[in-house]
Amino acid sequence: MTGRPTPPAAAHVDTVRSHHGEDVDDPFEWLRDKDDPDVIAHLEAENAYTRARTEHLAPLQDAVFAEIKGRTQETDLSVPVRHRDWWYYARTIEGEQYAVHGRIAVGVAPERPELDPGLAPEGEEVLLDGNREAAGEEFFSLGAFDVSPAGDRLAYAVDTTGDERFDLRVKDLASGEVIDDAVRGIGYGTAWSTAGDHLFYTRVDEAWRPFQVWRHEVGTPAEQDVLVHQEDDERFWMGIGASRDDRHVILWLGSKNTSECRLLDAEDPTGELRVVAPREEGVEYDVEPAGEHLWVVHNRAHRDFELAVAPIGATSAQEWSTVVPGEDGVRMSGVEAFAGHLVLSLRREGLTQLQVLPLSGHGRPVGSGYQVPVEEEVYSIETGANPTFEASTVQVQLESMVTPRSVYDLDLATGGLTLVKRQPVLGGYDPADYQQQRLWATAPDGTRVPISLVSRRGLEPDGNHPGMLYGYGSYEISVDPYFSISRLSYLDRGVVYAVAHVRGGGEMGRGWYEDGRMELKNNTFTDFVACAEHLVDTGWVAPDRLAAEGRSAGGLLMGAVLNLAPEKFRVVHAGVAFVDALTTILNPALPLTVGEWEEWGNPLESADIYALMRSYTPYENIRPVGYPAILATTGLNDTRVFFVEPAKWVARLRETVTSDQEERPILLKTEMVAGHGGRTGRYDAWREASFEIAFVLDQLGATTPLLR
Repeated sequence: MTGRPTPPAAAHVDTVRSHHGEDVDDPFEWLRDKDDPDVIAHLEAENAYTRARTEHLAPLQDAVFAEIKGRTQETDLSVPVRHRDWWYYARTIEGEQYAVHGRIAVGVAPERPELDPGLAPEGEEVLLDGNREAAGEEFFSLGAFDVSPAGDRLAYAVDTTGDERFDLRVKDLASGEVIDDAVRGIGYGTAWSTAGDHLFYTRVDEAWRPFQVWRHEVGTPAEQDVLVHQEDDERFWMGIGASRDDRHVILWLGSKNTSECRLLDAEDPTGELRVVAPREEGVEYDVEPAGEHLWVVHNRAHRDFELAVAPIGATSAQEWSTVVPGEDGVRMSGVEAFAGHLVLSLRREGLTQLQVLPLSGHGRPVGSGYQVPVEEEVYSIETGANPTFEASTVQVQLESMVTPRSVYDLDLATGGLTLVKRQPVLGGYDPADYQQQRLWATAPDGTRVPISLVSRRGLEPDGNHPGMLYGYGSYEISVDPYFSISRLSYLDRGVVYAVAHVRGGGEMGRGWYEDGRMELKNNTFTDFVACAEHLVDTGWVAPDRLAAEGRSAGGLLMGAVLNLAPEKFRVVHAGVAFVDALTTILNPALPLTVGEWEEWGNPLESADIYALMRSYTPYENIRPVGYPAILATTGLNDTRVFFVEPAKWVARLRETVTSDQEERPILLKTEMVAGHGGRTGRYDAWREASFEIAFVLDQLGATTPLLR
């Protein structure tokens, strides 16, 4: 007897799925019901097993947690942003889990206040103290934080379970009292009327799809709220917000390849929503109202999108006039309009760019403007918080894998950049101690796939290093190069960290996304394997010391590449993993289903799509061969990817793989009060991250920091 803990064995309960002439037995489908005491008992047994198998990691986890905590300036504050008569900011306090949101009147501080992180600023008005709101709760998340146009009321929405359904509260900022908490169970986002007497919010259906917009008069019962719009096409989700000048409430409606925007005069909250342009199948557009113009980024004429302008009252795409035509390989992702300039967000060769266009007195662009300069080879640049339409200086955020997030003031007229704040990293962090670069792998079909790589400076590609490869690759979401304090715990132990920018994401334009979805989804998986092979072939990572990580749809990626090439990896972390994709996409009642048919295809109607998804869904393609060590993490209240997916996956992995599970354990860790994003308090989130990092470092044999 070794005394080693025994993994839980999930019971087999016959459940047959029948589609397109095929009967599939799914013995673990019973794990779906979280109201079943046996399901909860199984998850708790899995957690106990995970604790037992990782108890030896406690010193390493504590060390990593101490590193994250020690490098973080715990008492800190954001850059104050002016909106009308106030400077708004958030600050964190050492020992406290959540931010304190505050403001200072411009009359007290005419220029941007230089605040002491360690002190409550003189003249501060606390809008919301997250720590007080979260007192007594295991989970706390905000779904809205919205100050009224007059600055006298705050609407905020709170989730205390992780299911992303929020309770709405309205606070009178003069008295500090909550004056309205009648509305419960809403979705993300709110929008105020100009007078601040009405609020617009969304509700979700049983499949967690935002499908209704309601109007609430502050101070009245929720039963009196008025349904403003209901979207019956189950492919479409919706969002609500306000224009930068607060003149319009904006309703966004979108499927995976079609969109529609509607506007409402914020001064007339009981008026009618106006359609900017009726939806056309396959046409996506977004709008930026600005004065008498409506700026539109759309793909009617070019798949990488272009910029058009229309009168503010436009009701048809026929009224759109092209301003910046589309360009192959340059993805136009958005526009922000200010009184004298436009700021375009672009992507070129896998990197983000900002282009500034000056406007004439008539509100039309003059010349081609300029690109905001960036000196680093691998970086991310984006606009920050810019709520003021009349601004001549805007906030820009720049970071890389070695440069902490940096906030700049951009003078729109001159293009001059002034550094305002760089994320503090304590403990003697020096960017010069690290090196980053862009690599290019070659996929099986010859496509070049970008990789962003960072390591300790001086590491050479000698074939000996441990490595971590991260990936996502769905929904046209890009994983741009970013700075991470927690990543330093990898780098300082000699781990080479890389991000695979695989097809299905948006890094290389709309075509990059289209080549990794629907019938071409397998490109996402083979791209990732090609990136893994490239790291080994070029000597950056030892062939037996490569880890991989992905979350959500990136967890699907992890499961798929494990089935394709399990021998390439030593350890894998799959977070909130979409590993039972076919079962989910076959059930229209579940979240991530009807609206997802335009991403994955509809296996209910198409036998070909069914066969394709059957061929790559991780849960259904586990092979009886050696697999790496696996850590699957999930949240019981996750409404995007149900906990049952990783629970079923782990159960089947344990019964199928031939690898030594003493040496390469397969573990499931479920947060019993959390959702898709995991724990919410910053210290709790650091604990969660330190556990995951410790597990990977242990499997890679990289537990000891390098000598500096």
